[in-house]
Amino acid sequence: MPSSLSALPGPESLPPSVNTTARLTRSASIVSREVAGETIVVPICRGVGDLDSVYTFNSVGKNLWHLLEQGRTAEELANWVATHYEVSAEQATADVQSYLAELQEVGLVRSL
Repeated sequence: MPSSLSALPGPESLPPSVNTTARLTRSASIVSREVAGETIVVPICRGVGDLDSVYTFNSVGKNLWHLLEQGRTAEELANWVATHYEVSAEQATADVQSYLAELQEVGLVRSL
């Protein structure tokens, strides 16, 4: 585990497709609940849950999902992963970028 946040990569290490300064938050068009220790996310279409698109997360994804409630940047999320899990800063950055890209693709997060 890194000993300080200064050892973590900066925005230059993220692929150009990720805007490190944009704050991301959960979409207003979803419902998120904890059920039996698992986070379940359901998109809402025209006031009704889209049960064909139910999402769950592993433990890292669950923690990142909770952090997104306050609005976070990709860099902040990668720093959090690198300091809380035994993973290199580079791997944390790549994993968070992939996670956010998937969430954006299905409309679960939006920029503030």
